[in-house]
Amino acid sequence: MQRVAITGIGAISCLGNDLDTIAESLYHGRSGIVCDQERVELGFRSPLTGMVGGFEPVNNIGRKQQKTMTPFTQWSYAAALQALDMAGLVKSDLQNERTGLIFGCDSSCEASFNQALLMVKHKDTGFIGSGMIFQAMTSNITMNLNVLLKTRGACWSISSACSSSGHAVGQAAELIRLGKQDRVICGGAQEINWHSICSFDSLDALASVYDDPAKASRPFSRDRNGLVPSGGAAAILLESFECAHERGAKILGEVLGYGFSSDGSNISAPEADGMKRCMGMAITESGIPANAIDYVCAHATSTPVGDGVEAQAIDAVFGEHKPGISSLKGMTGHELWMAGAGQVVYTVIMSMKGFTAANINFTGPDRYSERLSIITSTLETSPRLALCNTAGFGGTNSSLVIRFDE
Repeated sequence: MQRVAITGIGAISCLGNDLDTIAESLYHGRSGIVCDQERVELGFRSPLTGMVGGFEPVNNIGRKQQKTMTPFTQWSYAAALQALDMAGLVKSDLQNERTGLIFGCDSSCEASFNQALLMVKHKDTGFIGSGMIFQAMTSNITMNLNVLLKTRGACWSISSACSSSGHAVGQAAELIRLGKQDRVICGGAQEINWHSICSFDSLDALASVYDDPAKASRPFSRDRNGLVPSGGAAAILLESFECAHERGAKILGEVLGYGFSSDGSNISAPEADGMKRCMGMAITESGIPANAIDYVCAHATSTPVGDGVEAQAIDAVFGEHKPGISSLKGMTGHELWMAGAGQVVYTVIMSMKGFTAANINFTGPDRYSERLSIITSTLETSPRLALCNTAGFGGTNSSLVIRFDE
């Protein structure tokens, strides 16, 4: 079995479009959440969102290729190039059957909306354009990156709601561990537009207090009242240790364990047992005891039910051992399909920069989070052994154990 190294990361986030800016935001607890005026005008109950700003698309993409790419695919490509640069690789290093792509993505709503709008307006499919069919597919990221990077190994997208990119990272690690791939660029992306979130708004699951957008997302806090949708793209370059060592790559971390589970109960309401089993699987596979983990990057999205369920699961897994815990969604909002990969990138950044980011907007615990060690201000020490959780509609869960102490 091969060991799995992290050798590069990249992200386009509401916290910044480069890793140094994102690191500054994480360290200082700087939120990327804003009030979207377009959503106000459309009558959204909650017009809050994380927003990517100032993004400049990669300038060497041909016009024909651009027609098949969504904005979130453009972000994914930029994030992947950041990861490649950090890893000391160039595109030609990827152009073989031992290099793959796996991304998490579960919607491409704006493209689907736009093609339907054109059809209704013109009553003629000829006005839709040849690129729209590709933009509307949830595999839009991997199909475009495969052409742009010319990889020839694994190439697929994972669709499992908000755990999508957590599973993408885990499955990429498994392919390397089993010797089926030497390296995989993995990650996830989420579109940022009102089209993708209007039905979510109708569920009353979004934060309703927005006099100060930066304080609206309040993971684990007793006064939380809903999540704030967000998005962006995150990319991680995984390699076998053998491959990384052969070329003298700097190893940023090691994926020790990947856990997955499903609740098998409710389509929208999570259960603690599912997340408990998921974390347990990841920890068991890692070969380390639970009390060795010193940081949990929690999924907690700031919903009353979801945060409480995860708090119960964490308490059940760790008991008297109290690892430091923060959900970064107080700053980022809920990055949905990007969330799992985003958490990995943010945790690697913390390890590289020597700090642990806080769970901001925490005004006090409820009866479940009072059992946890919530990090309420930035720590000047970085994670050594981290557990990253994600969960999604349909009761799907993923957990990753990552080591930084080598």
